[in-house]
Amino acid sequence: MVERVANIARNTSYFTLALILQKVISLTYFTLYARTLGPADLGKYYTAISLTSIFSILIDVGLSNVLTREIAKDNDKAHHWLRAALAIKLPLALVTSLIVVGLVNVLSFPELTRQLVYLSIACMVLDSFTLTFFSCSRAFHNLKFESLSSVVFQLIVLLSSLFILHQGGGVRWLMLSLIAASLYNFFYSFLILWRYWRVKPWPAWHWLEIKKIWLLAVPFAGYAIAQRAYTYLDSVMLAKIAGDVATGVYQVPFKIINALQFLPMAFVASLYPALSLYWHNNRSQLSVTFTRAMQYSAIISLPIAIGGWVTADKLVMIFSDGYTGAIWPLRLGLAALPFMFLSYPIGSLLNACDRQKRNTYNMLVVLIASVVANLFLIPRYGVVGASLTVALTNILMIILGASQVKSILGQAPKLLSGLLRILLAAGLMGLAVWQTKFIDNIFVLVAWGGFIYLLALFLVKALRWSDIASIIKSFRRRAA
Repeated sequence: MVERVANIARNTSYFTLALILQKVISLTYFTLYARTLGPADLGKYYTAISLTSIFSILIDVGLSNVLTREIAKDNDKAHHWLRAALAIKLPLALVTSLIVVGLVNVLSFPELTRQLVYLSIACMVLDSFTLTFFSCSRAFHNLKFESLSSVVFQLIVLLSSLFILHQGGGVRWLMLSLIAASLYNFFYSFLILWRYWRVKPWPAWHWLEIKKIWLLAVPFAGYAIAQRAYTYLDSVMLAKIAGDVATGVYQVPFKIINALQFLPMAFVASLYPALSLYWHNNRSQLSVTFTRAMQYSAIISLPIAIGGWVTADKLVMIFSDGYTGAIWPLRLGLAALPFMFLSYPIGSLLNACDRQKRNTYNMLVVLIASVVANLFLIPRYGVVGASLTVALTNILMIILGASQVKSILGQAPKLLSGLLRILLAAGLMGLAVWQTKFIDNIFVLVAWGGFIYLLALFLVKALRWSDIASIIKSFRRRAA
């Protein structure tokens, strides 16, 4: 038991650090792309990636989740499960690739976009099999190799992109740098299975085993498909309805908001096991833990949203003056950020308390609402319409999830007073930053805003010294 707890702590540390480094590096080369390519070519590049990202889930269809769960139960059966999964994924990879090729031609995308999609298909297939291999590695309670590889992947993209742009290469060559990184990730994960875990990643067509793993994967597939479509479909719809320039401009708020989501992702990675344990053993502690998780999510997200809203014009100028059209889309995306953050502990609570089907239902409702809203708003308001859809659908996600919280906890969590105090502290911080916007250096403004926010939290009693002591004590226990 002690060894397992130590493994969880190490894996959480590796995963969190890797997420931070990934987001920093990817945001760095995205800024480089934005400043060099311009909105039109940037829009084509990310239209191709968004399209293949949506369809990549049709190759995996939830198999990776099944592999991690089933192999973790019995490591000796790793060969059994992996070979059956690969037997399913190989034909799915071929069929999905053909679907994407057909779709991109039927929808009459520009020639350059089609070429980028063809190149991105290679990444889609390689990354899907890499996910499968690392899912097996997770089942052996190891995230170190995956965390390291994800950072190296981003470094390969960054360094090769710097070389390509220095040599005057265009957007096609940048997609090739992504393929090179995907190739590295594929072979690295393959070798980890082969040499470290002694699992040979070969397919085996035993139909009874294939049927068994397929039936296990289906419940995972629904949520994964809906979630992936919700994340990337807006970029594809924007490209088709409003054009490549609008899609390129939209990538600025999309990337910034997406980069910030490593915070709740890492938080939930540690929160989920605790919620699951308390659901079975200690319902009163379940309510306390969930309430604190919601408060901490608000403490992190509200100052980012308000501070980012105030300084959105300065943030956008980092990417060059060709992206001034992204200021209001960024503000709308930041308005959605607190709802995004708060939806993570709510979704984690539903999954931990046997409400995973409800989570899937909520995601499907939000996806349908997103498609309908984008069809209505993008033709009228372009990038602003797509960003408004993000804000509205994240509010909808919170409403759908929160409707189940009371029935799980047995009572409504006491959140209103704490959330209002946090909002007041974040509002005071936003006012202080607004009054000092004459400072050109965005990093100085961020530091100033952080200082004011911390003071305001103590002033309105949204944070106490006992909370700080509790957090420090928690880290000391983990270290011990």
